[in-house]
Amino acid sequence: MLSALLLAGCASDPVPSEQLRLSEQAVAQARAVGADEALAELPLAEAKLVEARAAMARGDNRAARLLAEQAELDARLAEARALNRRSEEQLAELTARIGRLRQQLGALQ
Repeated sequence: MLSALLLAGCASDPVPSEQLRLSEQAVAQARAVGADEALAELPLAEAKLVEARAAMARGDNRAARLLAEQAELDARLAEARALNRRSEEQLAELTARIGRLRQQLGALQ
């Protein structure tokens, strides 16, 4: 009886169309802010998205939803790392400019 209820629960998982859409948007957003294959999370997110689509195609909606959720989280992590990398590059550039300005000021004194 319990196993029949568990199977019925799995079979009634809704199609995760919205989660797939959110995951696709997260991957696109990560790419838009500069995430690329150098960040391990982006290819991982894309691979999980492919797996999620395959799971949905074979009717395994639960696995599709879980994979799509994981893909979204991986993409968001890739986005955060890309933004962090960009911030670090900007900080390094500003630090270098400040150093040059200090040298110029020192030469004037």
